[in-house]
Amino acid sequence: MTIAIQRLTFEEYLNYDDGTDTRYELVDGQLVPMSLGTGKHGAIVEYLNDQFRGEIKRQQLPWTAKAMMAGVRSPRGRSWDTSRIPDVTVLSIKQWDAIAEREAVINLYEPPPFLVVEVVSPSKKVEDYRSKRSEYGLLEISEYWIVDPLEARVTVCILEHQFYDAIAFRGGEQIRSRVFPHLALTATQVLTAKE
Repeated sequence: MTIAIQRLTFEEYLNYDDGTDTRYELVDGQLVPMSLGTGKHGAIVEYLNDQFRGEIKRQQLPWTAKAMMAGVRSPRGRSWDTSRIPDVTVLSIKQWDAIAEREAVINLYEPPPFLVVEVVSPSKKVEDYRSKRSEYGLLEISEYWIVDPLEARVTVCILEHQFYDAIAFRGGEQIRSRVFPHLALTATQVLTAKE
């Protein structure tokens, strides 16, 4: 017996409402519920969002950082759509304003965010290291951070010719970022979400 999998178009995904508060990503046309995450996961997301916003303000950049508020539509090379919701997204204020009156998803024809962050959870580890890394590279997002509390490391992926070069930071090592070159954070600060 074969069970048919219901697949949604991108437009159906944008209009989907199951009457619950569950947030979904769209992966190859299938709804994938987003887990709530641990308190540590949430603390890391909030900490990084605050750090990025502080650096944006300090440098007076026309950017903003948003925690789990902006989706990114991805070209996975298959016939069905994919739309991810990164834990933190850094984008221009102009781009954020452009999605104020529509679904907060950055489409394929729009400029990509400057930086996205995913905080690894046990159930999504393979996706964060493989699938999302590939998708974000195809979208030409210049920097992708994989914050992994399970392995006690922060991996910064820098885009070079649609492929990410990755550097892992641990403990007291200062994280090096091209998007935020003056941001002074160690892996420990990020993983513990403390100054």
